[in-house]
Amino acid sequence: MERFASWVEDLMRERGYDIDSPRGGGRSRLAEDAGVHRAAVTRLLQRQSLPDLETMRALARVLGVGLRDMLIASGRVTAEDLPLPEGAAQGGGRDDQGRVTPAEAAALLGIPDSHRRQFVEMAEMIIAVSRTRPEGVRPRQRDISASS
Repeated sequence: MERFASWVEDLMRERGYDIDSPRGGGRSRLAEDAGVHRAAVTRLLQRQSLPDLETMRALARVLGVGLRDMLIASGRVTAEDLPLPEGAAQGGGRDDQGRVTPAEAAALLGIPDSHRRQFVEMAEMIIAVSRTRPEGVRPRQRDISASS
Protein backbone atom coordinates (compact mmCIF):
# COMPACT_ATOMS: atom_id res chain seq x y z
CA MET A 1 0.00 0.00 0.00
CA GLU A 2 2.76 2.43 0.96
CA ARG A 3 4.74 1.81 -2.23
CA PHE A 4 1.68 2.18 -4.45
CA ALA A 5 0.51 5.39 -2.76
CA SER A 6 4.02 6.86 -3.06
CA TRP A 7 4.10 5.93 -6.76
CA VAL A 8 0.74 7.64 -7.36
CA GLU A 9 1.89 10.72 -5.41
CA ASP A 10 4.98 10.96 -7.61
CA LEU A 11 2.83 10.68 -10.73
CA MET A 12 0.52 13.39 -9.43
CA ARG A 13 3.42 15.76 -8.78
CA GLU A 14 4.90 15.04 -12.21
CA ARG A 15 1.55 15.88 -13.80
CA GLY A 16 1.28 19.17 -11.91
CA TYR A 17 -1.19 18.26 -9.17
CA ASP A 18 -0.32 20.26 -6.04
CA ILE A 19 -0.71 17.71 -3.25
CA ASP A 20 1.92 19.13 -0.92
CA SER A 21 0.39 22.43 0.17
CA PRO A 22 -2.70 22.32 2.40
CA ARG A 23 -4.76 24.45 0.03
CA GLY A 24 -3.18 23.30 -3.21
CA GLY A 25 -6.33 21.55 -4.34
CA GLY A 26 -4.42 18.81 -6.14
CA ARG A 27 -6.47 15.96 -4.67
CA SER A 28 -9.75 17.62 -5.57
CA ARG A 29 -8.54 18.53 -9.05
CA LEU A 30 -7.32 14.98 -9.70
CA ALA A 31 -10.63 13.55 -8.52
CA GLU A 32 -12.51 15.99 -10.76
CA ASP A 33 -10.28 15.34 -13.78
CA ALA A 34 -10.67 11.58 -13.32
CA GLY A 35 -14.37 11.76 -12.56
CA VAL A 36 -14.02 9.92 -9.26
CA HIS A 37 -14.96 10.74 -5.69
CA ARG A 38 -12.44 12.89 -3.82
CA ALA A 39 -12.75 10.46 -0.90
CA ALA A 40 -11.27 7.67 -3.04
CA VAL A 41 -8.21 9.80 -3.80
CA THR A 42 -7.91 10.86 -0.15
CA ARG A 43 -8.16 7.26 1.13
CA LEU A 44 -5.43 6.20 -1.30
CA LEU A 45 -3.07 9.04 -0.41
CA GLN A 46 -3.68 8.51 3.31
CA ARG A 47 -2.82 4.82 2.81
CA GLN A 48 -6.27 3.70 3.98
CA SER A 49 -7.42 1.69 0.95
CA LEU A 50 -6.70 0.83 -2.64
CA PRO A 51 -9.06 2.20 -5.28
CA ASP A 52 -11.51 -0.14 -7.02
CA LEU A 53 -10.97 -1.13 -10.66
CA GLU A 54 -13.03 1.69 -12.17
CA THR A 55 -11.26 4.29 -10.04
CA MET A 56 -7.88 2.83 -11.02
CA ARG A 57 -8.89 2.95 -14.67
CA ALA A 58 -9.85 6.63 -14.35
CA LEU A 59 -6.71 7.54 -12.39
CA ALA A 60 -4.50 5.69 -14.90
CA ARG A 61 -6.05 7.64 -17.77
CA VAL A 62 -5.57 11.02 -16.08
CA LEU A 63 -2.07 10.24 -14.81
CA GLY A 64 -0.97 8.97 -18.22
CA VAL A 65 -0.09 5.41 -17.28
CA GLY A 66 -1.49 2.13 -18.47
CA LEU A 67 -4.08 0.32 -16.41
CA ARG A 68 -1.78 -2.70 -16.51
CA ASP A 69 0.99 -0.67 -14.86
CA MET A 70 -1.45 0.70 -12.29
CA LEU A 71 -2.71 -2.77 -11.38
CA ILE A 72 0.81 -4.20 -11.13
CA ALA A 73 2.05 -1.25 -9.03
CA SER A 74 -0.92 -1.71 -6.70
CA GLY A 75 0.08 -5.31 -6.07
CA ARG A 76 -3.34 -6.63 -7.13
CA VAL A 77 -1.77 -8.53 -10.03
CA THR A 78 1.71 -9.44 -11.20
CA ALA A 79 3.32 -8.91 -14.59
CA GLU A 80 2.93 -12.65 -15.11
CA ASP A 81 -0.82 -12.34 -14.49
CA LEU A 82 -1.08 -9.77 -17.29
CA PRO A 83 1.55 -10.71 -19.88
CA LEU A 84 2.23 -8.30 -22.71
CA PRO A 85 1.40 -9.42 -26.25
CA GLU A 86 4.23 -11.07 -28.19
CA GLY A 87 6.81 -8.43 -29.16
CA ALA A 88 5.38 -5.69 -26.94
CA ALA A 89 8.16 -6.03 -24.38
CA GLN A 90 10.68 -5.16 -27.12
CA GLY A 91 8.96 -1.86 -27.88
CA GLY A 92 5.90 -3.07 -29.79
CA GLY A 93 4.10 -0.17 -31.42
CA ARG A 94 7.40 1.68 -31.81
CA ASP A 95 9.06 2.55 -35.08
CA ASP A 96 12.46 1.20 -36.11
CA GLN A 97 14.18 3.94 -34.09
CA GLY A 98 12.25 3.17 -30.89
CA ARG A 99 9.93 6.17 -31.19
CA VAL A 100 6.23 5.98 -30.40
CA THR A 101 4.16 5.43 -33.53
CA PRO A 102 1.12 7.62 -34.22
CA ALA A 103 -1.16 4.64 -33.46
CA GLU A 104 0.55 4.03 -30.11
CA ALA A 105 0.43 7.75 -29.31
CA ALA A 106 -3.31 7.78 -30.01
CA ALA A 107 -3.80 4.88 -27.61
CA LEU A 108 -1.58 6.44 -24.93
CA LEU A 109 -3.38 9.77 -25.23
CA GLY A 110 -6.79 8.14 -25.01
CA ILE A 111 -7.94 9.38 -28.42
CA PRO A 112 -11.42 7.86 -28.88
CA ASP A 113 -11.83 5.21 -31.58
CA SER A 114 -14.15 7.55 -33.48
CA HIS A 115 -11.24 10.00 -33.98
CA ARG A 116 -8.26 7.63 -33.92
CA ARG A 117 -7.94 7.17 -37.68
CA GLN A 118 -7.94 10.94 -38.25
CA PHE A 119 -5.37 11.46 -35.49
CA VAL A 120 -3.06 8.77 -36.92
CA GLU A 121 -3.38 10.07 -40.50
CA MET A 122 -2.69 13.66 -39.44
CA ALA A 123 0.32 12.65 -37.33
CA GLU A 124 1.71 10.55 -40.18
CA MET A 125 1.29 13.47 -42.58
CA ILE A 126 3.11 15.84 -40.21
CA ILE A 127 5.93 13.32 -39.78
CA ALA A 128 6.23 12.84 -43.55
CA VAL A 129 6.36 16.59 -44.20
CA SER A 130 8.92 17.15 -41.47
CA ARG A 131 11.19 14.47 -42.97
CA THR A 132 11.25 16.20 -46.38
CA ARG A 133 12.47 19.48 -44.92
CA PRO A 134 16.18 19.82 -44.01
CA GLU A 135 16.90 20.04 -40.27
CA GLY A 136 16.45 23.55 -38.92
CA VAL A 137 14.73 24.91 -42.06
CA ARG A 138 11.32 26.34 -41.36
CA PRO A 139 8.60 27.01 -43.91
CA ARG A 140 8.49 30.63 -45.09
CA GLN A 141 6.00 32.81 -43.28
CA ARG A 142 3.66 34.84 -45.45
CA ASP A 143 4.08 38.54 -44.93
CA ILE A 144 0.55 39.55 -43.96
CA SER A 145 1.36 43.26 -43.95
CA ALA A 146 2.43 43.16 -47.60
CA SER A 147 -0.95 41.86 -48.71
CA SER A 148 -2.89 44.54 -46.80
